[in-house]
Parts: sequence; structure tokens; C-alpha cells
Amino acid sequence: MTKDVLIVDDSALMRSFIQRTLLVSGLEIGHCLEASNGAEALVLLQNRQVDLILTDLNMPVMDGEELLENLHSNSALCALPVIVISTDSTHKRAEQLHLKGVSGYLCKPFTPEQLIGLLRGALPGWGADPMETSP
Repeated sequence: MTKDVLIVDDSALMRSFIQRTLLVSGLEIGHCLEASNGAEALVLLQNRQVDLILTDLNMPVMDGEELLENLHSNSALCALPVIVISTDSTHKRAEQLHLKGVSGYLCKPFTPEQLIGLLRGALPGWGADPMETSP
């Protein structure tokens, strides 16, 4: 079964890079939706269901922290897995976000392999690695 993903980042280039990575990853990805900030993401989520959100933290209008707060205060969205992809690379920041229920944290810049590995580790059952072979 495919999974729909919402990518939230103010950089169109970063959203495109993440989407391309997901589509060639071998993971069971359905639709990739995009938003340039947390406010746009919340509007999208009023009419669409997704299985995962990948979000930046530092964005105009509504940043990733505010998006997380809004998700957690909404009973229909509070269980939605969220992975943060940010330039804020401090260990303390990653711990704080983990305590807020974030499923994973990836620092920019990152490689496609790092993103795919994080998704496989944080979201079990998202598809087998097509490069792996059975014994």
C-alpha cells in the first residue's frame, strides 16, 4: 500500500530534491504534496490525508515548531508521523523535538541515502530496500 507524503519547506529546490529522493527510493510512495510553510500545510491537511509529514523548522508565516503545535492540538492529526529536516544541527534541538513526538530528525545538508535510511528506521513497514537480496 502506498503512502502519501506532505513536504513542508520554504525552499522549492529542497522540496523538489526531497520529492525526487522519495520517488526513486524504492519506498511505497503514493502522492507527494508540497507546502512552503506550516500555514499552507494546515490548509492542505483540511482536505487531504497524508501518512507522513517532512518539515523544515525555519520558514516564514508559520515555522515548523508552530506546525507541530497545531498538529498536536488537533485530534485528527496528532498521531501523524513527522520528520524534521533542518539546518539546526544541535543534539539538544533534536532531543527537544523528540520529546515533542517527532518521529525523526535529519540535518541539512543530507544525502538521499540518509533520508531513505531515516524513513526506513522511523517508519517500519514502508517497503523493502530494492537493493537488498534475500539469502
